[in-house]
Amino acid sequence: MSTTSKKPTFVLVHGGRHGGWSWQRVADRLRAEGHGVYAPTLTGLGDRAHLASREVGLDTHVKDLVAVFEFEDLTDVVLVMHSYGGMVGSGAMEVIGDRVRSVVFLDAVMPRSGESVLDLQPPGREERIRGTVEREGDGWLVPASDASYWGITDPDDLAWVNPRITAQPFKTYTDRLGEVRRVWETPTVFILCQNADGVAHIDSARALERSHSGDSNFELWTLVASHDAMVTHTEDVAGMLLAAAEREVSAVVH
Repeated sequence: MSTTSKKPTFVLVHGGRHGGWSWQRVADRLRAEGHGVYAPTLTGLGDRAHLASREVGLDTHVKDLVAVFEFEDLTDVVLVMHSYGGMVGSGAMEVIGDRVRSVVFLDAVMPRSGESVLDLQPPGREERIRGTVEREGDGWLVPASDASYWGITDPDDLAWVNPRITAQPFKTYTDRLGEVRRVWETPTVFILCQNADGVAHIDSARALERSHSGDSNFELWTLVASHDAMVTHTEDVAGMLLAAAEREVSAVVH
């Protein structure tokens, strides 16, 4: 799909311990609507798990994403970030911001400059993560979790997701972002997944605060779905991403 198409291109950034595979169902729906779609896998995860090492950090993943934009010569992009992917996309925006028309956070962390993933965890979770890394990850890996942790319950979905979940270098959680400015100045939709089980996988306070701040660049949408909504609520997520792309088209036209 040429990036000169009238329809914007989607770049889908996966969450922690996932890979580009997690976007497969949504990507199929977006391509069926005529959009170009890229769903890269970050170093050390998914089909690139063989590249995991103690040296793989947040900056590695930011560079992964920037490279996709540069080597594919992408412009007019809707950048979609899930969960941990909010760190990666926010960091990359300092380089690729001119190529991005709008961003979508799908139940994703929304960092400020100088923050790490651990800074953005709900109360008590940082301690649990550190303990698990020491006990089960040899001190440098966040171990893989059963997909039920992210709210997936359907047996077929579990059978598809579980073999694909991988451990993740802990350095990606402890590294801090540099300057994060461009992403906060870009038209943004935040999709908050309200899990039926009541378990929050991200701290949504920042998104809620911004939604009430009068920021004209920001909209908060909600979806009753699991944290891994791109798997469990594919049609809903695809529809919302298409609507987010059209929202920005309208803003440009008018």
